[in-house]
Amino acid sequence: MFADDQASKALGIELVEAAEGHAVATMRVTETMVNGHDIAHGGYVFLLADTTFACACNSRGPVTVASGAEISFVAAGKLGDHLIATATERTRYGRNGIYDVTVHRETPDGPEVVAEFRGRSRTIQKASR
Repeated sequence: MFADDQASKALGIELVEAAEGHAVATMRVTETMVNGHDIAHGGYVFLLADTTFACACNSRGPVTVASGAEISFVAAGKLGDHLIATATERTRYGRNGIYDVTVHRETPDGPEVVAEFRGRSRTIQKASR
C-alpha cells in the first residue's frame, strides 16, 4: 500500500518500520510545510500520523481504510524538525480497529511529543478498477 502512496512520497515521508498492528514513519518539516505563524502546518502533521496509521492498520493484508480520526497538537512543529510517528494497534473487533499514533521529535533532552492521533479503521472489500 505505501509503495503506491504518491501523496506521502511527495512529502518525503519514509516508512521506517512495519509489523502487524505497528508502523513507524518519518518526515522532515520543510519550508513549504510552515504556515503564517512560522510553525509546521497541522495538516502536514496530521498527514504523517494518518499515513503511519494506514500502514499499521493495513499490515495484515486486507484493504483497510480510515473511518475516522482525531488529533491533539501538543507542541508546535518547527522548520527542519525530523518528525517520527509511531502507530500502535489498540484493538480490533470485527472489521473495525482503533490505533494510536504519537508524533514526536528528538531533542537533546529526549523525545518531545508534537501530536497524539487516534484513528478508527474499517476493513473493506477492495473495489475493482
